[in-house]
Amino acid sequence: MQYQVNLKQTEEGYAVWCPSLPGCASQGTTKEEALNNIQDAIQSYLEVAKEGLRFTSVHSLVLW
Repeated sequence: MQYQVNLKQTEEGYAVWCPSLPGCASQGTTKEEALNNIQDAIQSYLEVAKEGLRFTSVHSLVLW
């Protein structure tokens, strides 16, 4: 199965996410690395979903 991903260049490299899989995102210093990383993230996401675990959304994150 194929999933559409969005890729955005950032100051640190590239951010990539899959809009159809909420919370499924990754990054990389190169475009190729980011795309490889999102493939791993999608595979992990689908494995967790297959096990019947639910994903929760993060509304805010505070780093100290």
